[in-house]
Amino acid sequence: MGNITSCCESCFQGRRSQSYEPLLLENEREAVADLLQYLENRTTTNFFTGSPLSALTTLSFSDNVDLQRSAALAFAEITEKEVRPVGRDTLDPILFLLSSHDTEVQRAASAALGNLAVNTDNKLLIVKLGGLEPLIRQMLSPNVEVQCNAVGCVTNLATHDDNKTKIAKSGALVPLTRLARSKDMRVQRNATGALLNMTHSDENRQQLVNAGAIPVLVGLLNSPDTDVQYYCTTALSNIAVDATNRKKLAQSEPKLVSSLVQLMDSSSLKVQCQAALALRNLASDEKYQLDIVKADGLASLLRLLQSTYLPLILSSAACVRNVSIHPQNESPIIESGFLQPLINLLSFKDNEEVQCHAISTLRNLAASSEKNKLAIVQAGAVQSIKELVLEVPMNVQSEMTACIAVLALSDELKGQLLDMGICEVLIPLTNSPSSEVQGNSAAALGNLSSKDGRSSSDDYSAFNDVWDRPDGGMHRYLYRFLSSPDTTFQHIAVWTIVQLLESGDPQLISNIRSSTLLLPHIRNLSNSRTASPTSSGGTPRSHRSQSQSYQDTDTGDGQGEIQLLSRRILELVDGEDALVSASVPGSHVQPGSSLGSSAAGRDHEELRRSVREAFAPGSHR
Repeated sequence: MGNITSCCESCFQGRRSQSYEPLLLENEREAVADLLQYLENRTTTNFFTGSPLSALTTLSFSDNVDLQRSAALAFAEITEKEVRPVGRDTLDPILFLLSSHDTEVQRAASAALGNLAVNTDNKLLIVKLGGLEPLIRQMLSPNVEVQCNAVGCVTNLATHDDNKTKIAKSGALVPLTRLARSKDMRVQRNATGALLNMTHSDENRQQLVNAGAIPVLVGLLNSPDTDVQYYCTTALSNIAVDATNRKKLAQSEPKLVSSLVQLMDSSSLKVQCQAALALRNLASDEKYQLDIVKADGLASLLRLLQSTYLPLILSSAACVRNVSIHPQNESPIIESGFLQPLINLLSFKDNEEVQCHAISTLRNLAASSEKNKLAIVQAGAVQSIKELVLEVPMNVQSEMTACIAVLALSDELKGQLLDMGICEVLIPLTNSPSSEVQGNSAAALGNLSSKDGRSSSDDYSAFNDVWDRPDGGMHRYLYRFLSSPDTTFQHIAVWTIVQLLESGDPQLISNIRSSTLLLPHIRNLSNSRTASPTSSGGTPRSHRSQSQSYQDTDTGDGQGEIQLLSRRILELVDGEDALVSASVPGSHVQPGSSLGSSAAGRDHEELRRSVREAFAPGSHR
C-alpha cells in the first residue's frame, strides 16, 4: 500500500529518550518492551498471533496517540513484508486505529488494512467486521496520503465478488467518483481502479451510473497516465455491455467514440486492446456502428487486426465484426483493405474465437451487395473456406457454411462456386454432429441449386458429379433430410429437390426419378400434413424468418409448404410434360408451368419466394 515511514526499534527507542515512561500504564510499558524485542527478531517472529500480536493490540487500544502511531506503523511495515490470512484478533486493533482522529494513525492503519486486503479471506472478513464505514470516512479526509491508502484498500476489497454489492450499497461510490478527479495521480489511479472493480455486475454498474461515474470516466480517457486510461477504458467497456447504458452514453458523451479511437493508437498495448473492446461493446448499437466509421476508426482497427499480439487481434476482430453488422459499413470496410487480413485469419488456428469473428465479418460484408459478394470471392475467401472447413472447430464450421450460404444467394456467383468444388465439402458437413452445421451446409447447397432466371446455358453438372460422392453425395444427404424428424430439414430437402428438377438437367431428373431412397419419403410427405418444426437440435441459425418459413404455412387449399413442395416434386417426376422436357436438350421446367392448374402455379411462385427467404442466412450478426 506504500508510503509508510519505516517503523523499527527507533520508533520506541526515541520515545524512551523522551522519558515518558511514567505516563504509560504498566501493561503499555511491558508491551513496548516486548515489541522492541520482537522487532529485533522480526525475521523469525509471527506478529499475527500470541505475544507479538498481544503487544501490538495493547498499543493500538491505548489512549496515548504516540503508542497508537507506533502500533499503526508497526502493522503497516509488518503487512508490507508479509500477508497471510488473519483473524478478528488481528483486524480488530487495525480497524480501531482506522477510526483514530490522528492523520498519521489513519494513514498507517489504512495502509496495513490495504496490504491485508490482498488476501482473499481477509477481503471478506474486513467487510464483515465493518471496515467499509471508516474507510469511507477516510476517503473524505483532506489529507492526500490518507485518501490514497483508503481508496487503495477499497480497490483491493472490490476485487472480491461478494464484496462488490456491499461496497456499492455502502455509499462508497460517490466519494470514489469524486476522488477519481483528484490532482494526485496515486489517488486517481486507486479511485479509477476501484470504479473498474465495481463494473462487473449489472446492479453495480447501475449504481455507478447513478453516482455520476460516466462523465468522470469519459473525461479521464485523456489522462496522461496509462494506468488511469486503462482503468477508465475497461470500466466504460463493461458499462457499455448494457443497452440502457449505451443509450445514456449516446445521449451525454458525444466525444466518447473519438477518444476511444485515439486510444487504439496508445503507446500501451493493454490500452489499445481495451479501447477496441470498448468500441466493440458500443458497436452493439447501430448508432455506434456508424460513428466508429465516421471517426476514422477503421484504420486503427485494421492495424490492430494485423498485429502479432493475440489480445489485439481478438479485440479488433470482435470490434470489426460488430461494425460490419450495419449495411452502410460493408463497402467502407472492404474499401479500407480488410478482406485479405480477414481471410488470413480464417486459418488462425491458435484461437477459435478469432476465426469465428473473421468469418462472421466476411458473411456480414457479403449480405447486402452483389459487388461485395464478388469482391469476397475474388479475394480468395471461398477457396480458403474449402481448404479449412473440414478441419476447423465446429463453431467455425457453422460460421463458414453460413457464409457460403450467403454468397450462394448470388445468381452471378453460383457457377463460380460450383466450379470451385464447394459441394465436395458441404455434403460431408450435412452429416455433422452439429444441427447448425448441417442446416447451414444444406442451406448453401439449396441456394446453389436455385436460380431466379434460369437459361439453357445453366450448368448443373456439378450436382451430377457429387450425386453419389463424397459420403454418399447429394443422394444420401437428401435422403437423411427427408427422413429426419426435424421439419426444418425436411423443408430444405424438398425445396432443393424441386430446384434440381426445375433445372431441366436430364441426368439430375433421371437420378431423382430413379431413386428408391427419395421417392417413398416424398410420397409420404405429400400425403401428410406438415406439423410445426420441433427439432431437438434447434433450428439452424443460418435461416432467416424461421418463425414463418418453417411453420405450417397454409396456402389457399389448406396444405403446408412441405406438402406442396412434395407434390410439386411428384408432378415434375411423374408428369408427362416433365418427361418431355427432360428429353429435350437444354430445356427446363419453368415455375408455374402447365403442370397443374394456374392457381397451383401462383401458389408455387409464392412458395418459391417464401423458401428462398428462409434459405438466406440472417443477413447480419
